Amino acid sequence: MQRLRPFGTSVFAEMTQRALEFDAVNLGQGFPDTDGPLEMREIAARGLREGLNQYAPARGLPALREAVAEHQDRWYGIPLDPRSQVLVTVGATEAIAATLIALVEPGEEVVLVEPSYDSYGAAVAMAGGVRRTVQLRFPDLRLDLDALRATVTDRTRVLVLNTPHNPTGKVFTREELEGVAAIAREHDLVVLADEVYEHLVFDGLTHTPIATLPGMFERTLTVSSVGKTFSLTGWKTGWVSGPQHLVDAVAAVKQFLTFVGVTHVQPAVAHGLRMPDDFFTGFAAQLQAKRDLLVEALSEVDVPVSPCQGSYFVIADLAGHGVDDAVEFCRRMPEDLGLVGVPVSVFCDDPEPVRSLVRFAFCKQDEVLREAARRLQGLGRS
Repeated sequence: MQRLRPFGTSVFAEMTQRALEFDAVNLGQGFPDTDGPLEMREIAARGLREGLNQYAPARGLPALREAVAEHQDRWYGIPLDPRSQVLVTVGATEAIAATLIALVEPGEEVVLVEPSYDSYGAAVAMAGGVRRTVQLRFPDLRLDLDALRATVTDRTRVLVLNTPHNPTGKVFTREELEGVAAIAREHDLVVLADEVYEHLVFDGLTHTPIATLPGMFERTLTVSSVGKTFSLTGWKTGWVSGPQHLVDAVAAVKQFLTFVGVTHVQPAVAHGLRMPDDFFTGFAAQLQAKRDLLVEALSEVDVPVSPCQGSYFVIADLAGHGVDDAVEFCRRMPEDLGLVGVPVSVFCDDPEPVRSLVRFAFCKQDEVLREAARRLQGLGRS
């Protein structure tokens, strides 16, 4: 397919293969190496045994849609009608693709904030849209709102906002969100808010959904999933919520992509969304400690990092170690250091400002991170 030819094989597949080839510590792909809550897994297993093995309703089991609505109200004060304003999807990736296919006509533009998760560009291409980008500024990761405004044209239809942000770990400030919201209102844009890391926020910060800002609910589709919050990435269960007319448009596309999601895990996901606050805050605290472990290891070999305020990821700048092509460096790293990371340039249209940057995932067991830290000492000797 001509539209997808530029995307090729995912960098995650390539780096994972090299990790296996050289028995390297894989801090490349963002998935945990421990399972999620036992009570959720038991509920999913019970679903298999007790008959949840056929198609779910097109928009998802009512129990899960109701839990998503309760979650949005409980955490953010966003009231939703679970019957008309929530759609269950096969992970956040399908929610994003179905949204862009639903809302973007061929030739219309979609604005992405770079670095951006690699599926965004592919989904824009599948929709026949035109990708336009504005980059976060390293090392402080500030969003240039003037540059964002200048990127929007009369052909722009959707703005994709990811916070907490993959791959940088940035949590957008209230000021930045208000600036994005003003641009969206001014140009009548729909905002696709990817919030899969919503509960993984560190250092006392809080996640603010852009849908809570004045005049934004009616033009925002919010996406999240079970994968990151509950360490259950293989369940591939997500959801999109927002005003009925936008959710209806996404549902019309979703029915011809996957039809329905996996049935037996949906009651378990509903249970997870209703877990007490200390589960969510406790998991964020665990991840913050893992972040600190990895950042300390990088600092010991004189590798600076950008601010990491959430998500699974930290961005390391290896320019001080002579790296000016992180793609080539990451291809060598499994063999040279026994470690895997991902070059940030693969998340950008313009690789020049990020040529020395590498993303590492810290959502791993502490002993794995300590082994990664030991192997990083080889960088200090190079």
